[in-house]
This record gives sequence, structure tokens and C-alpha cells, in this order.
Amino acid sequence: MREITEIEQFRQWAEGRREPVAVRDLDLTSFGPGIYEGKVNGCLFLGCALDPESAGRLVARGAVVIPDDHELLHSVHRATLYSPEEVFAGFDESQEYMHTWDGRVYGEYVARGGAEPRSIRVSLARRLHDHSITEALTDFVSGRRVVAIMGGHAMERSDPMYMRIARVARTLTRHGYTIATGGGPGAMEGAHLGAWLATSPDDDLLRACELLSLRPSGAEPGREYADPDWLHRAWEVRRRFRPSADDLVRCESVGIPTWFYGHEPPAAFATHIAKYFANGIREEGLLSIAHHGVVFAPGGAGTLQEIFQDAAQNRYGTTGYYSPMILMGREFWCDELPAWPLLRQLAAGQRFEELIFLEDDEDEIIRRVVEWERDTWRE
Repeated sequence: MREITEIEQFRQWAEGRREPVAVRDLDLTSFGPGIYEGKVNGCLFLGCALDPESAGRLVARGAVVIPDDHELLHSVHRATLYSPEEVFAGFDESQEYMHTWDGRVYGEYVARGGAEPRSIRVSLARRLHDHSITEALTDFVSGRRVVAIMGGHAMERSDPMYMRIARVARTLTRHGYTIATGGGPGAMEGAHLGAWLATSPDDDLLRACELLSLRPSGAEPGREYADPDWLHRAWEVRRRFRPSADDLVRCESVGIPTWFYGHEPPAAFATHIAKYFANGIREEGLLSIAHHGVVFAPGGAGTLQEIFQDAAQNRYGTTGYYSPMILMGREFWCDELPAWPLLRQLAAGQRFEELIFLEDDEDEIIRRVVEWERDTWRE
């Protein structure tokens, strides 16, 4: 079924032979009810603005109309990913993250039952929202070479590993790869910072990290994202080091966070944000789009889960290809959280055994990604 996400596309369809289509996230109130007199049986109108008479005519003639629920802060269905400006709408210098649109949606998420909503109406609205985000994410990554960078949300901006991650992401972006992460703070933010600065002079990364690392007196270790000025510092760096309009397309990255962990604000340096309610769908989808490999920086339980989830995808070829898995930080993954020995044992004798790496050197990490040939590793 063809999807229509632009007004001119809809106009052409309405004036033509009218095969069944899915119309997504359009304001159709400028069209009179008469335009729906033709064949609409089997059509879907998802998250579209319609006057009541038009909506009634569509349903009476066999179309399915799923409007937005205006009692909820989020849309039921949208055609595009979020921008940072949308996610952080309402932010100003006198307020904290929870006053932004994203923070208020998280508050609503918790108030309506969190992961177990008390209403089927709310549950359905969330599922439809997440479906539309998956559709938009699929459109965004189409034709791109995506590399995911995973790592812990507790990593502080002053941690040397934060800058190392940013340098890796910056270099990969300069090579034409699109960086994807779990879209949160810590290591994930560092990856998006690197992509954001891909067209900037190298020294700008050091200057940006210096600005970002200035924590308030008495701030709690490992919870930098809870600092009242965490977003302020990020927004100031965005302002000072913003790529030009021509360069911005070369700095694109996508963060894929979730309101399940909504107390952690999204990474402000991602140019596109695919935010989900359902964490399971988000986790699986994030790894599935990383067609050109995954870099695993130091992290905790979440990163450990992602390592073996990715290993399962490689072991069984569930996505139709095998891609590199690079554990970044030999001491961490061998001694502090020894995932490497188990991963190596799991991969022994399997086809993807040749695609697991343990690296400290940033250049080697880049080489493992750049030299991988996707067509050679199809299922």
C-alpha cells in the first residue's frame, strides 16, 4: 500500500483513480468533504487532521480513520522522526529538562502507568506512535551506512573515554557513515557530539568537551545527566559549534531513546531522534539497522545486554547479514566486565567469529568498520 505524507501527493491521489493508500500525519482540514466522495474503501488515514464531517464520510465509505488523541501530549501517528528542537521544546535558561516537551511526556508516561498503562486507549496510542517511528526510522536509514555506538549512560563528559568515543564517531561520520546510538547521555551523547562536529576543525572537539565538563559544585558522580544545567551546557555547545546549513547534512546522526528510561534526557547532539515508548522494540530495532557494525564502549547492564543481543543476530543471521562487533576498551571488557571471553567462546566455530574484535586503538576501530565488505557477509 502506497503511503502519502505530503499534501501535493494527497491532492494528486484525490484527483486520480484512487487506489487504496495510507495517508499519514497530514492536515487535511483545507479540503472540503466533497473530495472524499470518490473511492476510499480500504484507505487508512493515520494521525491526520480532519473536520468531523469529512471523517464521518470517510468511515461511512469504508476508510479507517485513526485521529490523534488530543488528551495526550504525544501524537498517535507521525510521518517523520523528531528533531532536537521538537524534543526540547519549551526549554529556556531558567528551566530544567523536565519542563521541556520531552520531560512532560515522560511525566505523563509515568502518571498513566509507565510500562503498564492503565488504559487500553493509552496503550494503543503508544503502540501506534511507536509503529510510526519505526516507519520513519526505516525511511531515514534507507541507503545509509549505519554504524551503532553503544555505551554507558553514566559516563561523564570529563571521562577520557567520552572524547575517544567522540573522535571515533567524528571520523566515521567523515567517512560517510551515519552514527546511531541509544540516544541517551554519557557514551551515547559523546558519539553524537563527534558526528555533530564532523565538519568542524579538530580543536573544536576539545573546546566543546571543556565547556560540557563544567559540573556544578557537589554534583553526584555517575549521574551527570541529572545536573540542573546538563542541558544548558549541551545547548550552549550546539549554539557555539553549529555546522553551517550546507554542512549539517554531513553531520547527521540518529538517537534512539525511550521513555522507559525517561529520567535520562535524550542526546542533544543527535540531528534526528527516534523516541519509543516500548524499550524492547527500540533495542531490537537499533541493533537491526546497524548494517555496518556496532562499537561497544564501556557500559553496564544495558550495554552488556546489547552485546549478546547483537551476538544472537550475528549467530543466527536473523537480519540477513553479519556485521562487525567491536568491543572498545581491552581492560574494561576483559577485567572489569569480562564480556570478551564469553563472546569469544560463543562465537567459536561460528561464521561471525571473524567479525568480533577487541580494540583499544581508535584507528584500528575505524579500520575494522571501513574494511568490512557487506556483500561478502550476507546470510
